[in-house]
Amino acid sequence: MSCCAPGAEMALEVANAASAVPSNDEIKLASRALGGDSHQTDLSVPAVHCGGCIQAIEAALAKLENVESARVNLSTKRVSVRWHGDEVPALFATLDRLGYEAHLFDSEIQEKDKTLSELIRAVAVAGFAAGNIMLLSVSVWSGAEGATRDLFHWISALIAIPALAFAGGIYFHSAANALRHGRMNMDVPIAVGVSLAYAMSLYETINHGEHAYFDASVSLLFFLLIGRTLDHVMRERARTAVNGLSRLAARGAVVLRDDGIREYVPVAELAPGMRLLIAAGERIPVDGDIVSGNSDLDCSIVSGESAPKAVSAGMHVQAGTLNLTGPLTMQATAAAKDSFLAEMVRLMEAAEGGRSRYRRIADRVSALYAPVVHLAAFVTFLGWMVASGDWHRALTIAIAVLIITCPCALGLAVPIVQVVAARRLFEAGVMVKDGSAMERLAAIDTAVFDKTGTLTLGRPRLVNASSVDPSMLAIAADMAAHSNHPFSRAIASHAGYSGQPGVESVSEHPGFGVEATTEGNTWRLGRRGWAGWKARTGGEGKLGGYGGTVLSRNGNIVACFAFEDALRQDAKATIQQLKAAGVSVDILSGDTAKACAEVAKSLGTDNFVPALLPSGKVEWIETLTRAGHKVLMVGDGLNDTPALRAAHVSMAPATAADIGRQAADFVFLRESLLAIPLAMDVSRRAGRLIRQNIAIAIVYNAFAVPIAILGHVTPLIAAITMSASSLLVIGNALRLQGFAPTKTAPSATGAGIRPWGQPS
Repeated sequence: MSCCAPGAEMALEVANAASAVPSNDEIKLASRALGGDSHQTDLSVPAVHCGGCIQAIEAALAKLENVESARVNLSTKRVSVRWHGDEVPALFATLDRLGYEAHLFDSEIQEKDKTLSELIRAVAVAGFAAGNIMLLSVSVWSGAEGATRDLFHWISALIAIPALAFAGGIYFHSAANALRHGRMNMDVPIAVGVSLAYAMSLYETINHGEHAYFDASVSLLFFLLIGRTLDHVMRERARTAVNGLSRLAARGAVVLRDDGIREYVPVAELAPGMRLLIAAGERIPVDGDIVSGNSDLDCSIVSGESAPKAVSAGMHVQAGTLNLTGPLTMQATAAAKDSFLAEMVRLMEAAEGGRSRYRRIADRVSALYAPVVHLAAFVTFLGWMVASGDWHRALTIAIAVLIITCPCALGLAVPIVQVVAARRLFEAGVMVKDGSAMERLAAIDTAVFDKTGTLTLGRPRLVNASSVDPSMLAIAADMAAHSNHPFSRAIASHAGYSGQPGVESVSEHPGFGVEATTEGNTWRLGRRGWAGWKARTGGEGKLGGYGGTVLSRNGNIVACFAFEDALRQDAKATIQQLKAAGVSVDILSGDTAKACAEVAKSLGTDNFVPALLPSGKVEWIETLTRAGHKVLMVGDGLNDTPALRAAHVSMAPATAADIGRQAADFVFLRESLLAIPLAMDVSRRAGRLIRQNIAIAIVYNAFAVPIAILGHVTPLIAAITMSASSLLVIGNALRLQGFAPTKTAPSATGAGIRPWGQPS
């Protein structure tokens, strides 16, 4: 069975509608900035076929000047190209030279799935023809001779012609397109095998021969199409999940101009800084901040929780959430392509694009498939010609070898499992960045957690406001308004704006705090050691040794702040499940030792390292890595980004900072931390299924190929055996859908736990 997509997809309406090659300016406008001079351009290539096509596209695009990488997603027919510089690479010209029509990917366009209906029709036609030809063949096998046998053969030949033309057209068009552009794909040997089997059978019929293999050629198509249909259905399920997310995007919003005019603007044209009016019942189109209004939001796409969330002025909202009860005025902080929802769609689509070790092996084998199969069949033909001198027998055996050696089982072994696993995790609220991340997650033996915002909810509450000088609290609130750190948000939301002259030259130092100047004074809000670089004064003893977050003026501490936070749902159960799975757990934090000890005790672990800078977290992970450990880092903050990148594999909650989500390999959408052991269980299970599938493919070829070369397999038996191996691989992958990891009863959310201190 081939993993190629039907050639008819080349005629998709969307591709035809956008067949004109866009200009460089249009490509730049549609590309996503990645920082610096790097960009990502997403292309839709409806005719992308199989492992051979993926390798051809990725290799050709990677050779272009300024291109950093190219990845093909077979399920969504999407090619993501990362490039740098001001000059746009010749992406469209390269794809056209390879024979692939392409257009800029547009998530707003929903491509109708014509492929499935075409496949079902092809299966029906091939099955009807194969069934009738098999009935006629039974009569021949039962002893029909002479004119009767010839009549049955001619009837079979006539039945096979429309079946091959309609059902086989899927393979013939694909093979012809590949050969026309000077390349090979996995459909070429199938088209050759089917054509040779029919031609050989027609020759036998014309010459009144005893044996004809019309049943083999049509039955081969029938079984191939069954496997291809199952493959397409599984990939379409993953694609449906992506489209389901895309449908949550608003089509546009009413923009309030500076002159008071209200204008409806499509979502693609919304830009940061625009003020948007969101009526009740509308979805938030882009990420932004509430300027005025009070309402309730359905944030289930972000948190997985069905309970509405109350929002008001000053709060941040994310694209895709639904405004339920009242009108809101918001200010956009990101364009649609850079918003939370777009990022979730990209993460889901990228799940199949990663090249794990198993995927690279399978791709290399698939790339060698066509030349190796043709060579094996040709050598078999020559060998039997020399041994027997019977060209008819030699050609028949060569056809059987050509059919039976198709490595479709190996080509499907890895991607099918990754598609099913990504879908399984998506249903549980976990977004996977690529398949290789699942392979790495399955190998971990150590999990490292950030504390604030990861083990805790990251929504701390200021608890000592009454002991802080009101004027100092007001200044701290003005400074905190310029930071998205949880502790800063807690101060800003509690105290509000002071009304005093605004602070000047505000800058945030990740892992340390916020610095500002006003009236010649330098103010710092954040870590004690960084903010209070001079003699420490002002209420330190009142906090019983906590007080890691302070406000200083010219290096002298003038106020200390304390917070309380709650553990995430199921945090303790998560730690217990990881330990039961043989994974050791460490807690890393910039917080004080006392605050970390309280959280660690509540979670049932003694492994914590307090008072760490961002560089300290990286050093800790690098030390574990040098000791031979495979480390999972779970963090959410801007200051966790270096550690997320340094770890063997990483996870972040959907509430994490944008750069943290981008650095992580997995993003979990719900508040419960049970997503972490679930993702690990699914990844380990997927790894076992991949190894099983590869073993099935290897064992099949080890036994089937020699038997075919020795002449003990007819083309019909070869077709049935090859298709059966592919169906077995798909069936084995589907076992992951029903996989349910062992669940532990939810633990207390941790109300009353008070991790105090500076930002972690």
